[in-house]
Amino acid sequence: MPPSSADSHVSSGGPRPNFRGEILQRGGEELLLEKLPTRFTTRLTTPAALEPLRQRLSPTGLRPVAGGQLVEWQVAEPDLEATLAQARRDPNVRFASHVYRLADSPQTWVYLTEQLTVQFAPETAAQTVDATLEKLGLAIEKPLAGIPNTFVVQVTPAAAENPIKLANRLIALDAVLAAEPNLSIEIGSLYRPTDDRYRQQWHLFHNGGANLAAGSHISAEAAWDITRGSRSVVIAVSDDGFDLNHPDLQGMGKLVAPLDLHDNDAVPLPTQPSENHGTAVAGLAIGEENATGIVGVAPGCAFLPIRTTGFIDDRAIEQLFDEAVRRGAAVIVCSWSPASNNFPLTLRQTNALTRAATTGRNGKGCVIVFSAGNANRPVSGTINETQWPSNVLSGPTRWLSGFAIHPDVIAVSASTSLGTKAAYSNWGEHIAVAAPSNNAPPSMSLPQVGSVATGPPLTQFLPGLGMVTSDRTQAAGYSGDDYTNVFGGTSSSCPVVAGVAGLVLSVNPGLTARQVREILQATADKIVDRTPDPQLGLQYGTYDANGHSPWFGYGKVNAAAAVREAQRRAFAGRQLGQVVQQQNQTSLAIPDNQPSGVESSVAIAAAGRVTDVQIDVSVDHAFLGDLCLTLTAPSGAAVLIQGRTLGGLTELRQTYSLQTTPVLLRLMGESARGTWRLRAVDCAPGATGTLLGWGLTLGVG
Repeated sequence: MPPSSADSHVSSGGPRPNFRGEILQRGGEELLLEKLPTRFTTRLTTPAALEPLRQRLSPTGLRPVAGGQLVEWQVAEPDLEATLAQARRDPNVRFASHVYRLADSPQTWVYLTEQLTVQFAPETAAQTVDATLEKLGLAIEKPLAGIPNTFVVQVTPAAAENPIKLANRLIALDAVLAAEPNLSIEIGSLYRPTDDRYRQQWHLFHNGGANLAAGSHISAEAAWDITRGSRSVVIAVSDDGFDLNHPDLQGMGKLVAPLDLHDNDAVPLPTQPSENHGTAVAGLAIGEENATGIVGVAPGCAFLPIRTTGFIDDRAIEQLFDEAVRRGAAVIVCSWSPASNNFPLTLRQTNALTRAATTGRNGKGCVIVFSAGNANRPVSGTINETQWPSNVLSGPTRWLSGFAIHPDVIAVSASTSLGTKAAYSNWGEHIAVAAPSNNAPPSMSLPQVGSVATGPPLTQFLPGLGMVTSDRTQAAGYSGDDYTNVFGGTSSSCPVVAGVAGLVLSVNPGLTARQVREILQATADKIVDRTPDPQLGLQYGTYDANGHSPWFGYGKVNAAAAVREAQRRAFAGRQLGQVVQQQNQTSLAIPDNQPSGVESSVAIAAAGRVTDVQIDVSVDHAFLGDLCLTLTAPSGAAVLIQGRTLGGLTELRQTYSLQTTPVLLRLMGESARGTWRLRAVDCAPGATGTLLGWGLTLGVG
């Protein structure tokens, strides 16, 4: 590697001590590549050479990569270099290399091929080109069509270095304008759940079809490539009751501190035939990914069900939000509104929401999401009403939803599968974002006359698909089975947004509630609907100079864009600083089914604040699904880095980092000096194991 490249990199922070990797010059930037400690690749002279070589090298695993060009070998970490050297000496191995990953994108693995592309200055003579390449053990494979004096070259057995180092040597020469190794990176397929009704859930992702407009979904699959939610992020759903026997509302560590405010107990089950709403709402936000039924926007997040009293008063609102905060809610879903067209909040109600949004989540604030309502009326404004049944509303009528206009609330309107405004969706300047739901006539619950359609009535066809979600099991609920495909209203769009907020906090738990709102709004899709509203004749489906639409707020939520932005903010401006490492390789038996578990510690002497953290853990256990791992800082701040999600695996050799385990962001800014403790707890009887050892690497600034 040329000195200029090394100096340039060190000036911006420098590689870590003991760094095993390379600097890749690409597109005018320096990319840091890290060696994977247990993998290398080979290109063989013939496929028949694979089996004899496998017997000689005895890998723990192998697979074809790079479109079948290479074989990836997996070996134990201490054996990597020796096994790679043995492979390079084999006469049937044409090429062998370490496997790398991008330091800034650790999930991206990079495979080296034998090729490089080299562009020489136009005046460079052919003899100089040949001599330059030959000196480094390279040979021209072919000229690159369309670009003068540019060649695809191959590494020959005479080359003493890998293609990355060779490219760095070439780019340091005056005669070379560009030198790029041909790297193979696996195509990132979008994550797709296997739950059998998932393909009906168009609002999550679709590729078009009847009544499906392009982009009317929320791009959930691309978001799930980054996170499907973390159990450390608790989504509270406040509603009329929840069928907790439903398989999509269950899962290991799923349920958190359930509460029934109606019956004053911890069993928020439905008790009336009409209590179907909460089960459907919860499924849209947090439905568990379990290979059956539906899946929620944030299937990995935890679920806090709160059955409400069914009435709104100061004490009920205070109790609802105070309990949600006390029980650890990060997001609070409220798919309900008062049965009134004009409902300003009292001082106590306003304060209850403000307190949750500013002091909840240890001062970062709970994200509070409310449905805008289904009357096709402004959340704050006046309409000259006519044709209501029994003239219950007539003439200039004030409309006000005090919850929707609260400054700390994310008010959600509804869009359709055709990317248009849902006919019923309330609207106005206080709408934050829109999210998918069904299409249907406006309606509003007015107790004095029953549930009625608003006037003037609608008789035209309203196209759009319904939402598919969980329903009460057995004979109860909206449908005859355990799922419904006709759910809708802003009651559906609200939990969709809440689920996206859960994904956002799963990759960046350090965000405040206000920052989550900013991200949802800044990354939303600007869907446009220029068709006049069929009931009132209004045209509010475009955006003003500030990017806001009365119908769609700042746009329809985009889960993938929101999660990427949250992840970007998590790492923006971070400086690695000094790197310190400590290990404890003392093996400790993990007691079976003991809440105290076993604890191993390391001491860090360096002063300063934590700017980066990585934990390397080795455990053998007969059933790793019993295991939980918690890291505790010297201050006492504790983070669950591994829950009971490992199932029947028996060997854990895992690295937990900020990229792979975002909950570790909670430790940023902690004092590094002192004793750090790793606790391993076996949470169920019948299987035992051993904590073999662990290591802690801290960035300290």
